[in-house]
Amino acid sequence: MTMTSARTPSGKLRAAGLGLRFEGRPGPFNAITDVAGVSVGYSTIIEGSGPLRVGRGPVRTGVTAILPRPVDEVHLPVFAGFHSLNGNGEMSGVHFIAEAGNFALPITITNTHSCGLTRDATIRWFARRFADRLNDDFALPVAAETYDGFLNDINGFHVTDEHVNAAIDSAAPGAVEEGSVGGGTGMKCFGFKAGSGTASRIVGYAGHDFALGVFVQANFGARGDLTVLGRRLGSAFDDVRVKYATPDPDLSSIIAVIATDAPFLPHQLRRLAQRATLGIGRLGGFGRHGSGDLFLAFSTANRGVMSGGREALLSAAFVPDDHIDPFFEAVVQVVEEAVLNSMIANSDMEGRDGNFVPAIPHDRLRACLGLTG
Repeated sequence: MTMTSARTPSGKLRAAGLGLRFEGRPGPFNAITDVAGVSVGYSTIIEGSGPLRVGRGPVRTGVTAILPRPVDEVHLPVFAGFHSLNGNGEMSGVHFIAEAGNFALPITITNTHSCGLTRDATIRWFARRFADRLNDDFALPVAAETYDGFLNDINGFHVTDEHVNAAIDSAAPGAVEEGSVGGGTGMKCFGFKAGSGTASRIVGYAGHDFALGVFVQANFGARGDLTVLGRRLGSAFDDVRVKYATPDPDLSSIIAVIATDAPFLPHQLRRLAQRATLGIGRLGGFGRHGSGDLFLAFSTANRGVMSGGREALLSAAFVPDDHIDPFFEAVVQVVEEAVLNSMIANSDMEGRDGNFVPAIPHDRLRACLGLTG
């Protein structure tokens, strides 16, 4: 196990560092950035405490940016597919993905009431940086959200264009910070503090090692549903409670962004996105009515096919459908681990009106799983 598998860049323990053992072979960073060319950036906003004053705080929110290609190539589309387990949420651009099987530009993830702003700000960022490429064409970037209003002044609209620009401009390859950062800052999962998480697997096929990774913004699930490595553990934490100074509307969601450098066609990527559902199921989630469970998958392969140009007949590589099962399995594995990373690499948080969400206690989790040493 490498240091990056065990801890985040800031030193927070990840699931593997706590002793949890998962199936499959993780990549060097055990992150979505194990897919070459993919980068992740954050802008985190944590300000104020005490009673809610709309427009002034407290603020517990942010923006996550995922670049599917290096910044100078981010205008080149990637093949993509989308799946909704439960549609009580938003992910922009998916109608075009369903129609054309691709998207371009950075992906942003934020809170529910800032999703439109991050979409528009991404277009403005692109128009400024690559004005010669946009011209009179259109852009339909992917922007997604989960609800953070239990901790955050969500109706204060604290996310601005500058936060979106900062998240995109800070996007980098390598090890990825997790927990209460970026769009995941104010999120909770199974009654514990959660937010941003990632994981990866290496899948061998036809003499090549392909990377498949996921990034999640986890904000779903009731405490009693929590299942870790096959063990139903929610009741073991009955005394570790969320504290409510104001009612919790119990609005939950999860966004999962799956990336791979294996060559897949859009219909296959839609099928990969569907398998995120099974990773959620392993954890005890089942797509509650109020949950927006939205999954996107893309492939960085077939770059030459996506670059446009003169009239021509093009050829794309792809893994045959009959051989796709190991990649399906990898999706299930990484979603399960990434959600747990978002919870384990975290700490208690108090937000608006004194509302409080505890971090999952590491020692008790280890004891429940029979981990020693």
